[in-house]
Amino acid sequence: MVSTFASYQLITRDIGRSLTRVENQPVVARETEYYRENIGKVTSIDEFVSDTRLFRYAMKAHGLSDMTYAKAFMVKVLEGGIKDSDAFANKLTDKRYQDFARTYNFAADGAGATTYSAAQQGTATRYQLQAAVAGVAFDNPILKAQTEDYLARIKDVKSIDAFLADDALFSYAMKAYGLTDRLDDKAFMRQILEGGVADPDSLANRQSNTAYAEFAAAFDFAAHGENATTYTAAKDGAVAKYARQTLEEEAGSQNEGVRLALYFERKAATITSPYQILADQALATVMRTVLGLPDSIATADIDRQAEMFSERIDFADFQDAEGLHKFLTRFTTMWEMNNGQTTAASLTPVLFGQPVEFGISTDVLLTLQSLRR
Repeated sequence: MVSTFASYQLITRDIGRSLTRVENQPVVARETEYYRENIGKVTSIDEFVSDTRLFRYAMKAHGLSDMTYAKAFMVKVLEGGIKDSDAFANKLTDKRYQDFARTYNFAADGAGATTYSAAQQGTATRYQLQAAVAGVAFDNPILKAQTEDYLARIKDVKSIDAFLADDALFSYAMKAYGLTDRLDDKAFMRQILEGGVADPDSLANRQSNTAYAEFAAAFDFAAHGENATTYTAAKDGAVAKYARQTLEEEAGSQNEGVRLALYFERKAATITSPYQILADQALATVMRTVLGLPDSIATADIDRQAEMFSERIDFADFQDAEGLHKFLTRFTTMWEMNNGQTTAASLTPVLFGQPVEFGISTDVLLTLQSLRR
């Protein structure tokens, strides 16, 4: 049987090829084709949850397959959105629900939630708001013409070079994000776009003015390449997540350690605090394994656990490719030592994506109980 480390390396050595293999599987390809063809037609939450095939695909993409049956609960998640800090999704300890509500943001985008593109509709809306602040009504003919021209042409821009070279489009976008004072500094804006926002230490993320990070997120060539100006989270984002989720599930069916390593790798760039790890059972399992801590430590005082993690791990390593590689090499080696040739079926219940407790978290169960009443 291939070791945990070797299995993990085989998958991650060419992650693009691994994902393509998954995407080309007949069942995955069929479900993805249906999803792509139909998600853009959905204009309401009721339509979304009523199409079981679409809804099931979306839930799996976000690691929520175990909650597909709980449609009333998920309607509550979607209706509240994420803008209000007291929104239902924001109050749940499991941040997968917040991510789901962000992807299918009917609360903010209404009927356009499944076709919303930050580079297109999002930027046009911001441009109109900037004009309103300046006292310009949207039915000024010039402003309307500029917006129509922008929406008609931005989707054809396939690179940072093409974006910066089109003065009309670039000026429109810069004004939309309140960055007109940098219009003449295209070299700086190129660095902003090339760095993207995935890395917390990217140029955009280091700016005190958050508009730069918002701009880089809207025109995310760094992450989406030539699809940056047509990318929609509800379609393209969910499809990519579905493939990755399937890849991790298949790996886990053979070796749970590989699945945990892949999951940690996917989450690593966002980890800056020990409490983020402690709130996610899969991440916490990886950390305890690396540090040689028994599972029983999970019942210890939460602050004490956070202190132990911080004392022994440099979280900056998770944003560094070499540091993350060393960490996961250590994990897969330790996992192999602890579990040997044990098959996935005989391991403890699947830990992936769960909050502090195994299975469905307490706050979810309580909400389901109230919905039934």
